[in-house]
Amino acid sequence: MARVVHSYDDPERFVAGTVGEPGARTFFLQARAGVRLTSVACEKEQVMALAERLDVMLDEVARRFEREPLAPTGPDDTDPLEQPIEEEFRAGTMTLAWEADAERVVIEVFAVVTSEQAELEEEDPVAAALESEDGEVFVVRLSEQQARAFARRAVALVASGRPSCPFCGRPIDPEGHICPRANGYRRHLPE
Repeated sequence: MARVVHSYDDPERFVAGTVGEPGARTFFLQARAGVRLTSVACEKEQVMALAERLDVMLDEVARRFEREPLAPTGPDDTDPLEQPIEEEFRAGTMTLAWEADAERVVIEVFAVVTSEQAELEEEDPVAAALESEDGEVFVVRLSEQQARAFARRAVALVASGRPSCPFCGRPIDPEGHICPRANGYRRHLPE
């Protein structure tokens, strides 16, 4: 079985989005080009890490090429995820690179490694490497402006969730939460 590659070069849209209410949201990365639409489920932390690393990488690219960082052009994309949302796979490892010749950011999202694959890797690393070639990967190539727009939206998306406890940093549900730093007392949002 060959690897399935969902590849997008300069997609019309590449965003992070959610389905559900804060505290029970499912995060997705979604790309669209024409009628093709790919949605990959991921964790909130993966979205935030990708946004942060994109900004750091693009700042470094601007510094190395001795130019000002490019900002997103046009209005922010605040539209919801496009329908239908059909999860292709759940994100595992992500890689980020800069193609200097094409001046493009390359994001690769690999399917999460199953427990069977992890066991095989421990037993026979060579066989595991061959089998991992059969997984799915989501590859997106973006301009610097598209990458900055993605990062800005992703940061806002993560921040729009439940507020964090000022003591332990964990999210506070509407009914409060038991804070480990407060010795088990239930913390509520200040009114």
